[in-house]
Amino acid sequence: MMDASTFETLTPSRFITFTLPNPNPTSSHSNSLIRVAVLDSPLNSSSPPHVASMLVPEGRESDWIFSTQSGHLQLLFSSPHPISRFILIGLNPHSSKHIYHRPFNSSLLHQQFHIWSKPLLLALSPKSFFSNGALPDIPILSYEDNLISSLVINQCLSSHVGQMLVEDVEIETQNDSREFRRRLRFKRMPNLIQTEVLIVPETDSGLNNVCIGDTKFIPDLQVLVHPYLGPMVASLSLISDYIDGRIRNGFRPKALCLGVGGGALLTFLAIQLGFEVVGVDSDNEVLKVAKNYFGLEDSEFIRIIVADAVKYMKKLADRGKQCSKSSFNDSEPDGFGHMVNGEEVTRHKFDAVMVDLDSSDIRDGISSPPLEFVRKQVLLAAKLVLSEFGILAINVISPSQSFYDNILNLFQKFFHDLYKIDVGNGENFILIATVSPQVFSVGDCSNPFLLRLKSVIPETYINSIRKI
Repeated sequence: MMDASTFETLTPSRFITFTLPNPNPTSSHSNSLIRVAVLDSPLNSSSPPHVASMLVPEGRESDWIFSTQSGHLQLLFSSPHPISRFILIGLNPHSSKHIYHRPFNSSLLHQQFHIWSKPLLLALSPKSFFSNGALPDIPILSYEDNLISSLVINQCLSSHVGQMLVEDVEIETQNDSREFRRRLRFKRMPNLIQTEVLIVPETDSGLNNVCIGDTKFIPDLQVLVHPYLGPMVASLSLISDYIDGRIRNGFRPKALCLGVGGGALLTFLAIQLGFEVVGVDSDNEVLKVAKNYFGLEDSEFIRIIVADAVKYMKKLADRGKQCSKSSFNDSEPDGFGHMVNGEEVTRHKFDAVMVDLDSSDIRDGISSPPLEFVRKQVLLAAKLVLSEFGILAINVISPSQSFYDNILNLFQKFFHDLYKIDVGNGENFILIATVSPQVFSVGDCSNPFLLRLKSVIPETYINSIRKI
């Protein structure tokens, strides 16, 4: 039995869940319970405190976004206004594997939520919430995304990131066409899609009769759909003349990708743009998922290294300084390198280093790159492994203005110029750092590599590059 005084005070990071009888049972949920979750913010509370609530979207009660403390915490942090106590209410999650389809009509529970929930929400509010003597309003937040249907096709456990899942989804599109994707999400940060690729039916039967759960899908590796990967690839336009020259001289351009995820970026660079790619990721279980579900393959031009990405790059930079010049230049048109002390070393510097690493601590909110990357020795290593006209492209999610300012100030100390691409989702941007001055002309149609680049990613990304 829960003490009635439990919720009278705010306790930072406290998370309590309990169930109650459904106040509006329907024929389909006649014996169901509702689950109530109460989360107090880990941050210092305002005075008076702010209390907010949310009703879990019907049918998504078992989604980690709505059934885990980490999901609740991300919802709390994503609110445009500070929240001291966040109350989430929904049907009690079911444990069985099921296919989610967005309902056409809301249930009675959802339709009358603002009426039946008010006494409960007030009872769960802290005493200090009523400091002015009036009965305060508790805002009811809504959760909206583009998900039409989904099915979890695999769950597994990693010693690095914990539990993760792979799901096939159908999403809304602006032109009302049907689109299916495969996603990778981590339980520690369930609101963040780690990897997303386009999927198509294994048999070419069209999309009219395709349905999640009834169709077997395969990845379509010809396009990039994850929001920031297209802009990241667009950064190559800054050195398109240099890359085109390498190709004309018989060399494949080379990229180092720190953070592999599902491998969509690596595969795209190799297949669509003719790069040799080295991908580095510390999580072997994630790499297995990438190979089994997202089409990533070790090949002649894609090599996967299981290692800490930052440490590997620093080690590569140290070896580059120690090796003779012939071991770190264009000595051969193809091939990745040779073995030193049992480990492979590239034969020349990279034309691009692309970084897709995020913070592993949910208490930091969603941020990228992790703080351990924004260090002098790391940026120096990145510069050392880059060729004379190379670029460093980083996916950035800035949780604060100070985070953004610190990144820019440090990068300006090591690189010649900085550029920025706004992804357009209100969250990500791509920071591009150049080793040397760049001569950038979007309209240069005499450059075959730039023409190829424009044919495989939206040209708007290239046009949106701005110098900082």
